[in-house]
Amino acid sequence: MIDLYTSSTPNGWKASITLEELDLSYEVHAIDLGKQEQKTPAFLKINPHGRIPAIADRDKDNLAIFESGAIMIYLAEKTGRLLPTDLHSRFETLQWLMFQMGGVGPMMGQANVFFRYWPEKYQPAIDRYQNEGRRLFTVLDGRLGESEWLAGNEFTIADIANWSWARTYFWSGIDIEGPDNLRRWIDVIDARPACQRGLKVPVDMEALRAAQDSKGEAAETMVKSAQSILQR
Repeated sequence: MIDLYTSSTPNGWKASITLEELDLSYEVHAIDLGKQEQKTPAFLKINPHGRIPAIADRDKDNLAIFESGAIMIYLAEKTGRLLPTDLHSRFETLQWLMFQMGGVGPMMGQANVFFRYWPEKYQPAIDRYQNEGRRLFTVLDGRLGESEWLAGNEFTIADIANWSWARTYFWSGIDIEGPDNLRRWIDVIDARPACQRGLKVPVDMEALRAAQDSKGEAAETMVKSAQSILQR
């Protein structure tokens, strides 16, 4: 059994989707970012960095792992799935996972901050991070024009990681008109039942957005609280 400490953010989804795709048993511990629960002494014992997600594997003496990419690698290696074992495909997967961790996530995250949350609109910062996000999307699009998935012909943790962020392009204000391969890939993964289940952990954000449409500002506040600025 895996204990999953998470919130409804792209990095949180990386862990919950991986667990769902691997059909692993897990217990969800929702972390309220708005209340700074990720900074409490109890959580810091699991992740001294104070970010989500984190896991503890009860089957391995409560082995605790933090950083979403490390969690994905651990779970994939635990089950022998979603991370190929042959050298070429393994490092194809890992390099595209690192591409998300070092590029897509941080750039989209900064776009979120300046486009959505910053109290004043600072257009040079908004332009910088949206343009870099768009550039990274074109890199993904180029790769996806060569193969069905990022690591070739096999769906892997690299696809989960990049999709968890790329699918939220609208929240970052990044235009995806043009990269047809990227849009095809987003739609194909969106249709995977396990990915849809993982997106609802621990909160169904789509339901909250529907509430926002019907109830206005109160629900909008709930959405922003649930997505508190870039906590992993």
